[in-house]
Amino acid sequence: MNFTLAFSPCPNDTFIFDALVNNKIDTNGFTFKVLLEDVQTLNQWALQGKCSFSKVSYGVLPLIANNYNLLQSGGALGIGVGPLLISKTQININENTLVAIPGKNTTAHLLFSLAYPTHQHKIFLPFHDIENWLLNHKDANVAGVIIHENRFTYQQKGLVLITDLGLVWEKKLQVPIPLGGIVAHQSIEKNIALQVNKLIQNSLAYAWEHYPHLSAYVKDNAQEMSETVMQQHIDLYVNNFTKDLGVKGKEAVKKLLEVYATLNNIHSINHQNIFID
Repeated sequence: MNFTLAFSPCPNDTFIFDALVNNKIDTNGFTFKVLLEDVQTLNQWALQGKCSFSKVSYGVLPLIANNYNLLQSGGALGIGVGPLLISKTQININENTLVAIPGKNTTAHLLFSLAYPTHQHKIFLPFHDIENWLLNHKDANVAGVIIHENRFTYQQKGLVLITDLGLVWEKKLQVPIPLGGIVAHQSIEKNIALQVNKLIQNSLAYAWEHYPHLSAYVKDNAQEMSETVMQQHIDLYVNNFTKDLGVKGKEAVKKLLEVYATLNNIHSINHQNIFID
């Protein structure tokens, strides 16, 4: 059976899926057409129902719940992993501060909105462009929300932390931060989706067995990132929740859906059938 599988070229995703998509483990006869793209593109594709399986931001989950269900493995969720709001200098965020955010339907946008619920002066950019956008902007009253490996590099570029948006989430809600998950299109039978979920777990187990060695697949897709930053990236974003959401992970996802509903003035979002387990 052949499926489309989309995820980002970031080290945590390529680390997780390397063994699966490069036939380092038994795939039970399943084959995957792999599509690598930035998170906002993945979210957009999910809104279009393009892929069989895909990594998405949890921020887009409420908008795709009628077409996709969430797998238990392969995602990014945890403590101390949230997006950061940074700037060139220590500034007070006001209504005139232009804030760059890595995609409208991203978890980063949702967490920014939780911390700054009335702020409207925003621009949406690919996550890997935000640091340079800040550095090159002539106005000092600008800020950017960073995710992924940028949290390890922004200080080297002279940028400063304004707000740890993940910490705001953790203090307010007392649950881990759901960043991104793997979804299966509802046209796929449940037993098939569960088999793919198990393959992802096997692929992850293979990766951990060979860590800290980084495969060529991880390195090639990380582009100019140093191996140290790749390892920091993997160590931060790949954890026990990546293997299985478990009770705490599911509660965090449900809480995110509730926050989304509140911020968007929606009465409620039915999360009873969103998980595949």
